[in-house]
Formats: sequence, structure tokens, C-alpha cells
Amino acid sequence: MKAILNILLFIVLILPQAGSAAVVDVKNIRVWNAPDNTRVVFDLGSSVKYKVFTLAKPDRVVIDMQGVRWTGKLDKKRLLGKLITNVRRGTPQKNTLRVVLDLKEKVSPITQVLKPNEVYGHRLVVDLHRRERKVKHQAPKAADKAKARIKVAIDAGHGGEDYGAPGRRYHAHEKTVVLGIAKELYRLIKKDPDMDADLVRKGDYFIPLRERTRIARQKQQADLFVSIHADSYKNTRASGSSVYVLSRRGATSERAKRLAAKENASDYIGGVPLQNKDPVVRDVLLDLSLTQQISESLDLGADVLKELGKVNKLHKRSVEQAGFVVLKSPDIPSILVETAFISNPKEEKMLKNKTHQKKFAAAIYKGIKHYVKSGRIRKIVAESPTR
Repeated sequence: MKAILNILLFIVLILPQAGSAAVVDVKNIRVWNAPDNTRVVFDLGSSVKYKVFTLAKPDRVVIDMQGVRWTGKLDKKRLLGKLITNVRRGTPQKNTLRVVLDLKEKVSPITQVLKPNEVYGHRLVVDLHRRERKVKHQAPKAADKAKARIKVAIDAGHGGEDYGAPGRRYHAHEKTVVLGIAKELYRLIKKDPDMDADLVRKGDYFIPLRERTRIARQKQQADLFVSIHADSYKNTRASGSSVYVLSRRGATSERAKRLAAKENASDYIGGVPLQNKDPVVRDVLLDLSLTQQISESLDLGADVLKELGKVNKLHKRSVEQAGFVVLKSPDIPSILVETAFISNPKEEKMLKNKTHQKKFAAAIYKGIKHYVKSGRIRKIVAESPTR
């Protein structure tokens, strides 16, 4: 009899604990505003079952999460922005959290649950995409393209959820310092009578790697693509600037291979919905025009690397190659610039300094300018049927 009582007592004590363990904590809500979408991120204690739907008049997105409890603070001012006008939460049922986003306009939500990685725990990501407005673009004539200013798409790496490499002494973030360099480069190019520029990323938000390429090629109609980054390595003495271009036959060094893997992991950290993995973009390596693209990219990269060597030591004295996803444009010369090592305290301090950011930008600009003056890019632009 005593044994039966002990078993019953054990069941009474353990069942409430098992029940409470099943409830997942919703720890925080974060919002990242981009020009054409807004990303809402829920930080979770574990994976959850959820349902997302939209309502009209007024426009709203409703997120219901089952088996959860809210444990964070709802800072509405921090969450409001270009698209979201109000955030409300409630519990329509026990252990069900409902979050309502009041919106300025209709959106198409895309959702995904992300597993933990080296930066974040479990996340529910809700991407609110503005409904596309179709705009007719009239293709320029060949003669006009030959005379037009050369358009440079400037891509500041990382952003939003993806902080990039961290500084180890001065708390710098790669996404912040490279955006500063990108904006300075944009300012320099805009003043040049022979060139024009667009920023692929204008603020602190995440853009998938393939989307960066699409923006440059289709939306901005760019002739050149320059992606700006800060390098990192476990050995804090590693230093210097580098320039990379795409490779079709593997990396030119083990270092280039590792770096490409690190930069390509941006989508894994930031979170890319499966819907965005366009098979056309995946197959772009089959396009024979990549041969010319890589050849021109090597020339552009060499000009930029030469100028970077005047403001910083070079990590490698020649342009290296690897399979960088962000460089896979079939008809645009594309380079990836590693300005300096943010893992090196001395270079991290340089990267945070506005004066040095301007020096890096000026070096990249001079390299691009030298390449444009050679005239090769104008011939490519005039002959390209896609731009």
C-alpha cells in the first residue's frame, strides 16, 4: 500500500512540471525595416506551432502561436516603423499567444521557423512583403547605353539579423562599418561625371545573397557590382586587405574557400525562406557569359586591390577566387572587397574610424575609376542585350 501511495505522490508532483516544461517562452520581438519589406522576428525558447493570416479594413497580420507564454517586454515604440503602425498581443486561449500587427497597407507575409545557430536560438520569422507595383521599363538603345554613366551597385555586406564578423576589442560590427564605407563610396561615385551609383543595402536590415544580385541586375540596372566586407580570422594577428572574384573551378586557396563558406553562411544566419531560392539563379553558373564576367572581374579587382595597397597592407597581393554566391551575376563584373581584418584590434580601430572609412572608400573608388577609364566596361554595356 505504501508503495502505491509513493507512486501516486510521484505522479502528482511530476505531472505539473511536465506540463509546464511543454510551454515555450516567447522572449522578445524584433523588427527590421527594409525599403520593400519588414521583418518581424520572435525569439523563442524552442520550436512552436503557429498560424499566420491577414485581415482587411484595416489591414492587419495576425500571428497565433500555440503552447507558448510571453516572457519579454513589448516595446511598441521600437517596433513601429514604415509599415507597422501598432502591435497588440493577447491570449485568445490558454497557452496561445496572439500578436496583431496593424499595418499601413496590404502585405504578403512569408513565414519560417529557424533552428538555432551560432548567433541566435529558435526564431519565428515573419517577412511582410509589400505588394509589388508593376512598372514598365523601356530598354535603352545601344547608342544610349554606350554614352550613359556607368552604374555601380554598392553592396554593404550583412545587415539586420546578420551582424557579420564581430570586433574583439572595440565592439565593432561588420555590418555597421561596411555600411559606412559603402555610403562614402556612394558619395564619391555620385560626384563623378562618368559614373553613377546605387546602394543595395541602405540601412540596417537583412537582404538574402541572391536578392542582392537581383536588385543590382534588375532593379538598379547596374554595370558593376562591388560587395564590401570586413575580414575575420581566429588568429588576431591576421591583417590586410583582399579582393575576391567568382571562380567556376574551385577556390584558388584554402583561405579563399573558407572565406567564401563564411560569407555564404549569411543566408543561414539571417534566415532565407525557401520560396526565395530561385532555380534560375542557381543555374546561372551554366551561362557561358560567366567566362567574360570573371575575366573582367579579375581586371576590376586588380585595379581596386592596387589602390587598397596604398592605404593598408595587402593580405594577398593578387586577386583570389572562390564560389561566392553574391558574385554570381552572369553579365556584371563583380568583386568582393575585404577591407581589413575586424578580428585584428589595430584594423578594427581603423574600420570604426570615419577618417579611415573614407580612405578605404577613396581607394575602392580610384580602382573602379581606373577600370572604367580603360573603356572595356562600356563595350560590354553597349553589347549586352539584357541591360
